Amino acid sequence: MATAARTANEERLPRLLALVPYLQARPGIRVAQAATDFGITDAQLRRDLTLLWMCGLPGHGPGDLIDLAFEGETVNVLFDAGMSRPLRLSGEEALALVVALRTLSETPGLADTDAVQRALAKVETVAGGAVADDTVAVELDHAERLLPGVQRAVDDRRALRIRYYSASRDETTERTIDPVRVFEADAHSYVEAWCRQVEGMRVFRIDRIESITPLDEPAVVPADAQMRDLSEGVFQPAAEHLLVGLRLGRAYAWVADYYSTEHVTDDGDQLRIELRVADPAWVRALVLGSAGQVEVLSPDWLAEGVRSEAVTALSAYAAK
Repeated sequence: MATAARTANEERLPRLLALVPYLQARPGIRVAQAATDFGITDAQLRRDLTLLWMCGLPGHGPGDLIDLAFEGETVNVLFDAGMSRPLRLSGEEALALVVALRTLSETPGLADTDAVQRALAKVETVAGGAVADDTVAVELDHAERLLPGVQRAVDDRRALRIRYYSASRDETTERTIDPVRVFEADAHSYVEAWCRQVEGMRVFRIDRIESITPLDEPAVVPADAQMRDLSEGVFQPAAEHLLVGLRLGRAYAWVADYYSTEHVTDDGDQLRIELRVADPAWVRALVLGSAGQVEVLSPDWLAEGVRSEAVTALSAYAAK
């Protein structure tokens, strides 16, 4: 009900703004004809006219309000409260509108891009050269471009086909998901969805989604699917995450307490642990910043990669 009311109000505002100039250009037009032109009922048009009749300049004195005559079958504007004056935009106002409209035009999944482009052309014309074509260049980052489309799929309860980069496996896969919610955590946007590929609920970082394709089929989430409890953070180890073996010096023993581990061995001065990680970059940063207190034991490719990065960094310092 709330969504329907919001949609009705969003449709009503532009109609109210268009009514006065429309009626001024058609004095004595019949109510039925005006309603037909706006695609609404006679009763709705009369409610709109009643609302307009109470609108006007600040102060709401009788001489400041729009005055309409519509008690019979026709409508006439008796006083327009200044709405006959053409809109004049300052350079700052025109610039703000151009930025907003160009941002909308760059946003994928917009319902009517052509309408935005037409509005943009009109604003630039009205601005009279105050905003040159090369004054404003709007470029959204990857996540911002995808986010509206993902959110729309959630709102419309539609399935999505996505190409997703999995950092833990360093591979890109295509999968069909049934999105449930979009949320933000740790400065990133995520979508939680039922993943048909693994037949389970999964969380996807939107900046790692390479592309989305809305599907003409409803999202179907099993009734017993459980959404993730975010009270303890976004990441929760899963079987598809990379299993990493680390050797920790005592100064970094906190890693075993702070993160969920699958195996811990105490070697006296050191700990050997195994844990699952979604992003190997986290392991690289931990090792390279530990001054030798953390070492990658497995997998071999990750250990070799970290070792190579460390050698490259030390060589750069030696060159100086």
